[in-house]
Amino acid sequence: MNDTVREIEALFAEKGGEAYGERVTQLEHALQCAGLAEREGAPPALVAAALLHDIGHLVEAPDDEYGQHRHDRGGAAWLSSRFGAEVTEPVRLHVAAKRWLCFVEPDYFVRLSPASVHSLERQGGPMDAGQARAFEAEPFHAQAVRLRRWDEAAKREDAGAASLDRYRELLGGLALR
Repeated sequence: MNDTVREIEALFAEKGGEAYGERVTQLEHALQCAGLAEREGAPPALVAAALLHDIGHLVEAPDDEYGQHRHDRGGAAWLSSRFGAEVTEPVRLHVAAKRWLCFVEPDYFVRLSPASVHSLERQGGPMDAGQARAFEAEPFHAQAVRLRRWDEAAKREDAGAASLDRYRELLGGLALR
């Protein structure tokens, strides 16, 4: 097992049991999200991005009194010395993808969990047309949109999920050497 995988496992061991406004823990959410990506046949890098998309919550202190983070950018920055862009860019863009989806699919907003609605307000609300065009120009925007859809669906209390061990080989194979 390489150092990157050990670091990720240690982060989830230390903080993965914490909730973040949803009815599941950080680890449960990550595992559910990765499982949804796998079931949809996502490539390994996107499965890893799904697993690690909220790693910023584990590596950064909250930015404000409401416990909000810039977890998308912070997580991507932390991951960038450990993985390539095919993992880090969907992570960096997953908050923007929520804002974009709320702009291009008005019914997407009604599917957001209460915590996602609250964080959307703090993240700038739905995009406007100019922001949407800029997001669509991002090379990994389509992957971020897929990730965002899994993100919203991966908040079920009753969902069984694999253990983190299941992803050890996948992460190790994608980690930068």
